Amino acid sequence: MNTLRIRAISRKEFIHIIRDPRSLGMSIAIPMLLLLLFGYALTLDVDDVPMVVWDQEGSQVSREFVSRFTGSPYFSLQAYVTNYRDLERAVDSGKALVALVIPTGFAGKIDSGREAPVQLIVDGSDSNTATIAMGYADVLAMAYSQDVALDEIRRMGGTELALPVDVRPRVWFNPDLESKNYIIPGLIAVIMMVIAALLTSLTVAREWERGTMEQLISTPVKGHELILGKLLPYFAIGMIDVLLAVLMGEFLFQVPLRGNIALLFAMAAIFLVGALSLGMLISVVTKSQLLASQLAMVMTFLPAFLLSGFMYAISNMPKAIQLITYLIPARYFVALLKGIYLKGIGLQVLFIEAGLLTVFGVMMIVLANVKFKKKLV
Repeated sequence: MNTLRIRAISRKEFIHIIRDPRSLGMSIAIPMLLLLLFGYALTLDVDDVPMVVWDQEGSQVSREFVSRFTGSPYFSLQAYVTNYRDLERAVDSGKALVALVIPTGFAGKIDSGREAPVQLIVDGSDSNTATIAMGYADVLAMAYSQDVALDEIRRMGGTELALPVDVRPRVWFNPDLESKNYIIPGLIAVIMMVIAALLTSLTVAREWERGTMEQLISTPVKGHELILGKLLPYFAIGMIDVLLAVLMGEFLFQVPLRGNIALLFAMAAIFLVGALSLGMLISVVTKSQLLASQLAMVMTFLPAFLLSGFMYAISNMPKAIQLITYLIPARYFVALLKGIYLKGIGLQVLFIEAGLLTVFGVMMIVLANVKFKKKLV
C-alpha cells in the first residue's frame, strides 16, 4: 500500500468537495438541519392535551372534580359546552382530543357514597396519544376517589387508613422522562448513517459518469488505495459532523452526556467507516449517481429509522421483524449512543454491540474492495 498514492487520491477528493458547494452542503449543513428539524419536531411527550367539558350538573363537587384535570399539566381546558352537538363538533374538528361529561346527580352520588359514573370521550385517531391521555385521566380520577373516601372516613370519625401498597417510583437515567433525551442520541445515529452512505455512494459512480475512471485505471493506483483514498476525506467530514451533533445535543437540546466522550467518538468512527464503505460499495456496484443515491437512501434511511430501535421499541415488533433488526447496523450504534449518553456505561456492558458494529465496518470495507475492479467492464 503506497501512502503517497492514497494521499494523492484523498487530495483530489478534498479539492472536489471544496469546489462543489452542494457536496459541502450535503456533508455539513444537511445533518445539522435534520438534527434541528427532527430534534424539535419529534417528541413523544404528551402535555396540555386539549379537552372540553360538559358539566351537566354545575355543582361545587363537579367543579372540584373538573379542577383536578384543569389544574394538572396534562390537560388544557379549551371550552365548556352545554350540549352533545357542541361536544361532538369540538372532537371532530380537532379542537379537543378529550371530552369530559359529568352527568346530573354526580354530587348526590358522591355525598351518599355511591358510585358516580362520568364519561370520558377520547379521539382515538392518534392511538398513542389517546392511550396516554386515558392513562392520565385514570390516575386523576383514582386520586380524586381516594381523597373523597379518606375525607368521608375522617368526617365519620374513623381511624386514618393507610394504603396497603405505597409505590414510590424512581426513574433512572432519564428522571424527567423527556423524550428528547433519548431521541437526540438516536437521531445522531440515523442521520450519520444516511449522510455517510449518500456522500460516498456518488464518488465512484461520478468517476464512471464523467469518464475520469479510465484515467484512474491507467495509473499505478491500486483498487484498495483508491477506495481508501476516497474514504478518508468523507471520514474527516463525518467526524466533524459527529462533533457538531454532540455539541448541539449538549448546548442546544441540553441532553446529558454521562458516559465517556472518547468512547462515543471511537464508536462513531467505527460506525462511520462501515456506513461510508456501504455507500462506496453501492457506488461501485451501480456506476450511476442517480441509482446510487436512490439505493443508498432505501438501504439506510428506512431501516435505520424504523428498525434500529430509535423510534419504536424492538421488543414490541413481530418476531420476524425482530430477527431482521439484527442485520441493521444502526441498531447497535443507537444502543451504544443511548447507553453512553443516558446510562454512562462502557464496553463492559456494551461490548457485544461494539463488536458487531466492528464486524459491520470490516465487512463493508472488504466487500467494497472485493467488488471494485480496475477494469472498464
